[in-house]
Amino acid sequence: MKHLVIVGILSCFSMSGFAQIYKDKTASVEDRTNDLLHRMTLEEKIDYIGGYKGFYIRGIERLGVPEIKLTDGPVGTHKDGKSTAYPAGVLTASTWNRELAYELGKQLGRDSRARGVHILLGPGVNILRSPLCGRNFEYFTEDPYLNSQVAIGYVKGLQDQKVVATLKHYAANNQEWDRNNVSSDIDERVLHEIYLPVYKAAIQEAGAGAVMDSYNPVNGVHATQNDYLNNQVLRKQWGFDGIVMSDWSATYDAVEAANGGLDLEMPRAKWMNKENLIPAIKAGKVKEATIDEKVKRILRIMFRFGFFDNEQLDSSIPYNNPDAAKAALELAREGIVLLKNENGLLPLNPSRVKSVAVIGPNANSYISGGGSSYTFPFHSVSVLDGLKIAGQELQISYAPGVPTLTETVTNAAFYTEAGSCTRGLKAEYFDNIRLKGTPAKTVIDTIVNIGNGWHIAAENKGIPYDHCSMRWSGVVRPEKTTNYRFIVRGFDGFRLKVGTEMVINEWRDQGITTREVVLALEAGKEYPVILEYFANVHPVDISFGWREDKLLFDEAVEIARKSDVAIVNIGFNESSERESNDRPFELPEYQDSLVQCITAANPNTVVLLNAGGNVDMSKWINKVPSLLHLWYAGQEGGTAVAEILFGKVNPSGKLPVSFEKKWEDNPAYPYYYDTDGDKRVEYKEGLFMGYRHYDISETKPQFAFGYGLSYTTFKYSDLRINREKGKELVIKVRFTVKNTGKYDGAETAQVYIRPINPKVERPYKELKGFAKYFIRKNTGQEMEITLNKDAFSYYKTELKDFDYDAGSYEVLVGSASDDIRLRKVIQIEK
Repeated sequence: MKHLVIVGILSCFSMSGFAQIYKDKTASVEDRTNDLLHRMTLEEKIDYIGGYKGFYIRGIERLGVPEIKLTDGPVGTHKDGKSTAYPAGVLTASTWNRELAYELGKQLGRDSRARGVHILLGPGVNILRSPLCGRNFEYFTEDPYLNSQVAIGYVKGLQDQKVVATLKHYAANNQEWDRNNVSSDIDERVLHEIYLPVYKAAIQEAGAGAVMDSYNPVNGVHATQNDYLNNQVLRKQWGFDGIVMSDWSATYDAVEAANGGLDLEMPRAKWMNKENLIPAIKAGKVKEATIDEKVKRILRIMFRFGFFDNEQLDSSIPYNNPDAAKAALELAREGIVLLKNENGLLPLNPSRVKSVAVIGPNANSYISGGGSSYTFPFHSVSVLDGLKIAGQELQISYAPGVPTLTETVTNAAFYTEAGSCTRGLKAEYFDNIRLKGTPAKTVIDTIVNIGNGWHIAAENKGIPYDHCSMRWSGVVRPEKTTNYRFIVRGFDGFRLKVGTEMVINEWRDQGITTREVVLALEAGKEYPVILEYFANVHPVDISFGWREDKLLFDEAVEIARKSDVAIVNIGFNESSERESNDRPFELPEYQDSLVQCITAANPNTVVLLNAGGNVDMSKWINKVPSLLHLWYAGQEGGTAVAEILFGKVNPSGKLPVSFEKKWEDNPAYPYYYDTDGDKRVEYKEGLFMGYRHYDISETKPQFAFGYGLSYTTFKYSDLRINREKGKELVIKVRFTVKNTGKYDGAETAQVYIRPINPKVERPYKELKGFAKYFIRKNTGQEMEITLNKDAFSYYKTELKDFDYDAGSYEVLVGSASDDIRLRKVIQIEK
């Protein structure tokens, strides 16, 4: 009998000690997380908090833990080659359409599932403090409320597809200039009222699963080791229980990062590794419980999103997804902003406009911002393509006006060696990134133009898709003595030697980069050229050409003079506006002059502008009758532009950022750069940035926050405000908007709140609600916007939280921040 009892006890002990709770789908997420954590060794735990293979969280084979795949980025899932290229984030914000933001997230989620991706590195949600920041195009807006509303839709749409959203870049990454070193110094109230609300809202209202710490220090402490941001605010104040990861190579110290709240170092464990952390644990500098919490946060997300139990790859979703393309088109239609339209030039009337001159360096190619978010589309529609497709028996002429890379590459003449008549360059392809050993393949390439997701492995056996290098060598023979421009565009490293001199040297990992050099060459001479290139983790993308250094204005002016309308597409691109660099406020070289020449030749000129924000328009804004801000309109942008130009689509985009007349007008101008070399930038404009500044300043913007023209007109009336009964503060704002013009169209009505005689310094007014409706001509739309206590609150540092004061508030309803149509004062009691 005793023997049987002992056996029974041992049997029970065996079941309780070895039952694999983490494999039980019916167990709670926390129980599964804790069970799996306790089965991991310390070495496995530390390995788990460092990425590997560039974009993965490693699996643990002995425990059946799967690899977790990550991908860039916020406007397209491009790490596996071609994908849907959505419009820039700032364009999404300019739609002021929560449903479209959700649809963007949904389709990004489906694109991710088609590629087996678990975590998307998006959305980018940093505030647009200055037009110079190279990543503004990835972000949304200058306003924390609009920022939050767009992010909530995006995150919900994405995570409803069981793909984790990553809010980035936390926090105050408002410039790309020296981003690893320059500290954003912001006081507590400004940080919480302007720069952090989007993270709080996306976490608490949309359940975002991951946050990416930025490169920069905040108040002197790098974000990846910032206890206040990561531990005190994210976790304690907001209750965030997901993953805090580093931006790529944005970790600077093992112990400080471990204690400062970083969970996952990407792309690999350069700092938070066994060599650094095990001695630190033994020395008492880092607690093992701290490591456990990091692992738990990653495991928790794995179980919460079903990654342990389900295959993430959904092969039923096509890579080239037509639903995604449709979403990209809808975003472009609603996000392009009509800034100017004098004398009703737009929409173009097909009965009167029979010929159009299409001009400009951006008119005949896919245009996007650059860096880690750059996406290679399966197809794209340029402005020129869109107008040709629009048809309507339109006579279209095209001239770039400014030489383009495509034409330079296509027309570049090379010869394989001195004295040779064979056109092209000797090309050596290597299966490593160091040009080492015997080439896997040697051929003659007549031009150098590999990119847009072109899969080398499919067309050049023995050469991988990435992790490879190439060398092209030959000679050039100038036909006349003059200056010649050599241009190289590549993703990752390239260097060019002409003659005996290294004239371009960008031998490093980097996003899409274009470099140019002008050289004086003599006719009749031969000049050796050698171009070397490597592609690391990114697919091969390299272009190279040379041409005589001259402009092409004459042809552009001629076709403009002969056409009924001239359309000039100018602005930045993936090389001039991109991650790792700030851009100038001025447009690229020669573009201002091009616009002025075209408007002089044809007064019916429409300017189409590509940029992630505002630019210097002073040289031509008063000369052109019509201006459309395209931002970066994605792969379907040309279709949307043509539809808007001919009135098939009535523009409804509104600016999510104020456009200053000149850079000096921006409130951040005196404080943007580190002028004394101490690597610290103090945000002295405080709360008064963007429209909050212009509201109280004698200086007014070129185009105000919330501004955007339509082909129709709207009348606002009948403002009614009621407080609902109950303990919570809930106020209903109702009014009517009537379409009084000739076209059906959409209008975004904006609600601002102005505190009257506030107890502390506050902005004159702040956006606290908006609604967008499509309204047919001669009809009205009843609009209702609900406000809660957040609409009247500010951050009280003594409370470490938001609260409102009793008092008088004015409710302002308008079509833009400087175009208030209705107003009413209300009393708010506690």
